[in-house]
Amino acid sequence: MGERELTYGEAVKEAIAEEMRRDPRVFLIGEDVAEAGHPFKTLTGLVQEFGTDRIIDTPISEPGYAGIGVGAAMTGMRPIVDVMFGDFITLTMDQMVNQAAKAHYMSGGKIKVPIVFRTTLGATRRSAAQHSQSLHAWVSHIPGLKVALPSGPYEAKGLMKTAIRDDSPVVIFEDKMMYRVKGPVPAEDYTIPFGVGLLQSRPLTLMGSGARSRRSFAAMMHMVHYGGLRGVVGRTFDLADAAKAHEVMAGRDFFGKLVLRVP
Repeated sequence: MGERELTYGEAVKEAIAEEMRRDPRVFLIGEDVAEAGHPFKTLTGLVQEFGTDRIIDTPISEPGYAGIGVGAAMTGMRPIVDVMFGDFITLTMDQMVNQAAKAHYMSGGKIKVPIVFRTTLGATRRSAAQHSQSLHAWVSHIPGLKVALPSGPYEAKGLMKTAIRDDSPVVIFEDKMMYRVKGPVPAEDYTIPFGVGLLQSRPLTLMGSGARSRRSFAAMMHMVHYGGLRGVVGRTFDLADAAKAHEVMAGRDFFGKLVLRVP
């Protein structure tokens, strides 16, 4: 069926819409997600297709609607909890960290919590300090949570679809500076599995997350053009790839500091 050029935001919306059509258990809940279509307009039109029973606007109470989402997931639904700004996940910590992340282990595997916490990270215009933080490193330390940070439209759609289908709680951080970035996205159904990186070890490895991944790729292409660098691969990476690339990561500095070593 080929590829289309979609923005990062369009890719996210398409993933959510496709999964809601595929599975009636999927619903989305959060602030300004229905008629407003999200502050960054990434959900525009979904309420017209799916109605207010599945695209649910809530009062300004992150602990409240996060708790609704966790409870719904424990009883067989597949909620997407939209936390408008990543800074506000601090208000969902009990529901996310003490409940969603722990239920599977505390029940001996009997309880599954198939929930997606969708949120943002980073600065953008007129956001100020309480709407501009990048807190993905915090969440990556919590056993029981899977964390994804898509670096482009292709990854944004594929990882969102994987997250919605996963039986474990997943937190997806979307870089606000990426929403208008365009890229090729397959028209056919696809997913990107978690924990399966496609980056091969090479003498030089540049890594970046979110919008920084595009800057890293631009730097590589500059070296290809002017420095004769060959064999450029721009793909998703995981910790196993980092080890293969002779990555040195201090445990608590995950996503905070990357030190690359030449083989």
